[in-house]
Amino acid sequence: PDTFQMMAFDLIMGRKKLAGSLIGGIKETQEMLDFCSKHKITPDTELIAAKDVNKAYHELSTGANDASRFVIDMATLTK
Repeated sequence: PDTFQMMAFDLIMGRKKLAGSLIGGIKETQEMLDFCSKHKITPDTELIAAKDVNKAYHELSTGANDASRFVIDMATLTK
């Protein structure tokens, strides 16, 4: 990529924004989702009850479970 330089003063005084994304925009995200759908690529997930959120968080934060994503079963929420 080409180098890009800008003076911070020009951003501040011009009330401008400079933003970027490592994952792309909406178009690129949609292309990725379409590709995954076409090729039947899905994430590994584990459905958990709401009461097990702390356990799941602990597993993720300690690296004990790096193969799955947890999905909370909203029907297990109590009022």
